[in-house]
Amino acid sequence: MMQKTIILPAMPRGIHDITTVIEHECSMMLQDAHIGTLHLFLSHTSAAITINEQADPDVRLDMMDILDRIVPMHRELYRHTAEGPDDMTSHALASLIGCDVHIPIQHGSLALGTWQGIHLCEFRHHARNRKLIATLHIIQ
Repeated sequence: MMQKTIILPAMPRGIHDITTVIEHECSMMLQDAHIGTLHLFLSHTSAAITINEQADPDVRLDMMDILDRIVPMHRELYRHTAEGPDDMTSHALASLIGCDVHIPIQHGSLALGTWQGIHLCEFRHHARNRKLIATLHIIQ
């Protein structure tokens, strides 16, 4: 088992493809892993991580539109607004999407589907750097 902390730079509100960042940051860990899983844990409560289509950037835009309809950003709807109008909305969306993903490893590479990519879902308007903990579980 190996582990690495990855610091992602601050990104604007939206869904961002971070697949190449993860591949680059984890390349040394993955090179000797024939079979295993990579667990990515995002240690924040106002952002999320997910796997979705990466081929068409409209998917990421449509996903944010859908999420905005599910959890509207209306300050009067929520009690927890200490950090601004996106405060509670960000927490709710982060809980809906989730803070971790597991990706199979085959022959030293992420075994993502043809159209799949790893996405950071940033829900804050003025986000800071985000911390991911990548843990590689090697089976062979």
